[in-house]
Amino acid sequence: MEINQIYQKYKESSSVSTDTRKIEKDCMFFALKGPNFNGNTFAEEALKQGAKYAVIDEAQYRKDERFILVKDVLTSLQQLANYHRWQLAIPIIAITGSNGKTTTKELVNAVLAKKYRTYATRGNLNNHIGIPLTLLAMDETIELGIVEMGANHQKEIEGYCKIAEPDFGLITNIGKAHLEGFGGEEGVKKGKGELYDYLLKSGKKIFLNTNDEILKSISKFSDPITYPNPGNFYECSFIDASPFIRFKTEDGAVVNTQIIGSYNFPNIAGALCIGKYFKVPAEAANDAIASYNPENNRSQVIKKEDLTLILDAYNANPSSMKAAIENFAAMSTSNKKVMVLGDMFELGEQSEGEHRNLGKLIGSLKFDSVLLCGKMMKYASEELKSAKYFSEKAELEKFVEGNKLKDSTILIKGSRGMGLETLVRLI
Repeated sequence: MEINQIYQKYKESSSVSTDTRKIEKDCMFFALKGPNFNGNTFAEEALKQGAKYAVIDEAQYRKDERFILVKDVLTSLQQLANYHRWQLAIPIIAITGSNGKTTTKELVNAVLAKKYRTYATRGNLNNHIGIPLTLLAMDETIELGIVEMGANHQKEIEGYCKIAEPDFGLITNIGKAHLEGFGGEEGVKKGKGELYDYLLKSGKKIFLNTNDEILKSISKFSDPITYPNPGNFYECSFIDASPFIRFKTEDGAVVNTQIIGSYNFPNIAGALCIGKYFKVPAEAANDAIASYNPENNRSQVIKKEDLTLILDAYNANPSSMKAAIENFAAMSTSNKKVMVLGDMFELGEQSEGEHRNLGKLIGSLKFDSVLLCGKMMKYASEELKSAKYFSEKAELEKFVEGNKLKDSTILIKGSRGMGLETLVRLI
């Protein structure tokens, strides 16, 4: 069946689903395949649960006209999303980067929503399946789309650009993330830079942080939309972060945020730059930033009696870990500073060295207590004899439960797979 024909079926449907556990009435089910499952085998069940159509790619599962047979389900999902993107004919802003892309996406959405009907990537649906689902979730009421693009190997962002065909792009930064998949730091630079490559070739625009030398070096654009320095398109200045960021806008207003960490200031500046470009009133944009409250284990601040927890357990890599630790060290607090750190994943052969570097960094700064957890944190602990080390999270949980922390500010950070957010209830 041709994509335009599938599109007509999509328009008859209420939504799109790839999971039989989340079937909505009259949705279109795409029977995707994975390493350990074949979605074709669930197509009939999806229809029984209320789906209007099921897109499959194995003929033996086709029972009636409700089963739409295609050559490859994933390819059809992506092609349908691209087709829909052009039926909508709205500006699409793509956001990627090693760190901060989800926070930036949320901030951009908060700012633009002050003037437009927007739709932004939900949660972490930023891959080869999530990006098509994001586009297909946009309807005719949407005026601006914001698409987050995650990647762990080269050519991935290039592929996402072919699906979303963005009009604008922002790279938050390029750091030491997914080193194993990208093949080192140069590979990360090349992989993330694929967004710039697409936009340059297509004659589109980028928003550029002029404080970032790496981004400036790979930008070949003659007229990027710049921030946050004097003379840039949008100007603002960082004041402090103890722990929440305060900054001065280009009109002189001082904005108090609920966002911690100086490393988040460029994300704020980028969102305000985009807001100015799309003519969001400055006061409304500033209010959007001031009102934004992080969640989902990303730089969340949780207060309980004499404890302040900084929960940043959604992800970790050498760049984000270094920024978080240095920010924590610089933070002004009247109580003890305690760090609980978990392994950084997907670093490949550089993992031991990067964890050792982490131990050395912590040793050069001042903290009252450091707890390290995970197989690779063993190497950090060898460089930091004062730290308490736990090879398994269960051991750490037992220690935390039996040694109640008091009068402390606690940073909890580690890769998603460590699941360190479970410590919150114990602390």
